[in-house]
Amino acid sequence: MLMFAAALIVCISAGKSILFALIFGLIIFSLYALDQGHSPRKVFDMWSTGVRTIKPILITLLLIGMLTAIWRAAGVIPAIIVYTSDFFSPAIILLMTFWLCALISVLTGTAFGTGATMGVICAAIAENLGVPTWLTGGAVLSGCYFGDRCSPMSTSALLVATLTRTDIFKNLVGMIRTAMVPLILSSVLYLAAGIFFAGDGSTTVDTTEIFARALIIRPIVLIPAILIVVLSIFRLRVQLMIGASILTGAAIAFWIQSVPLNDLLKFLVLGYSPADEELAKLLSGGGIISMANVLAILCLSSCYAGIFQTTGFLNRLQALMIRLGKKFSPFASVVVASIITSMISCNQTLAIMLTHQLCKKVEPRAEIFAIQLENSAVVISPLIPWSIASAVVLTPLNAPTTAIFAAWYLILIPLYCLKTEMI
Repeated sequence: MLMFAAALIVCISAGKSILFALIFGLIIFSLYALDQGHSPRKVFDMWSTGVRTIKPILITLLLIGMLTAIWRAAGVIPAIIVYTSDFFSPAIILLMTFWLCALISVLTGTAFGTGATMGVICAAIAENLGVPTWLTGGAVLSGCYFGDRCSPMSTSALLVATLTRTDIFKNLVGMIRTAMVPLILSSVLYLAAGIFFAGDGSTTVDTTEIFARALIIRPIVLIPAILIVVLSIFRLRVQLMIGASILTGAAIAFWIQSVPLNDLLKFLVLGYSPADEELAKLLSGGGIISMANVLAILCLSSCYAGIFQTTGFLNRLQALMIRLGKKFSPFASVVVASIITSMISCNQTLAIMLTHQLCKKVEPRAEIFAIQLENSAVVISPLIPWSIASAVVLTPLNAPTTAIFAAWYLILIPLYCLKTEMI
């Protein structure tokens, strides 16, 4: 584990992809399994067991990649931005940044995609209004992971449901229940900070003009997003729900935006890339290829989980978590485990999987444990400065790492649940 932690530090310090450290970790943990007497074939079985666990999530990730590209090409995301941008003012800029990023993240289920679209636009407007970037970065970070925590299309929510073998829609009810007070408190804090810090600047970002160069913005283009909300109410399978939105978005892109079929197919794989350079800076992205890094991290992380489960690698630490749970509370134990795993793994996926392995015996009730994971590992990982969960969102905004101290929604959720013992 120390060798793995050292590899992570080297990659982060050198600015290299965390995948190199994860591959190195897979090698050394596999060697550990071999040293314990397991055959190479058995080690390979450990890998495949872990990957099979997340097979539904891998399929969903591919669909989400296609969905985010189609929503760009159809004008769904630009329409949301255009129809909400008039609500911006210096006093409520941080509050609107938090809520708009939360809206997009709920609809798309991706924190990274939200940060790269709505987050970038909100940051540009806030900068012109004189708001410090660390505050804007915190509001964006909170909003991005609002949906990453409780969207039916979120990979982290799907991962938690898969690991705990619970129903994602029932989990969503528990997540909403435990987040209401943190949500209200965070909104009050962002409103107060906006009033205090906003200057007298005026926004110079004319999003309507930029989007109008290549896209037709009409209420009809919002249908794929509305469809997601409606089908979520009826608890349709996530894959079918996303597939329906993709087909609807593709039809709108073809008929309304006049996108050729061959371009649509290209966007599904390679992502949306408009010819207009200024528009491309705001809207490029999505596609299956955009999920390549996340897919690789998921697969490697699941291989770790398979090795740890079979070899008993985490047994001692698991025993410590059980003692902490008995001495304090089960949720306190989960929070401690989440902090440790988030700091070691540097990514949200592995933090969730390791916390699940460490604490699954602390709280035997699967439905409760699922909410505990959502209120700990899912929101704590973005608060680690060197985690990709934080860096990928903050980097496009040019926001400093101190922005994590303004991610009040993410901070308040575990603190509130610890205080009230709602879990």
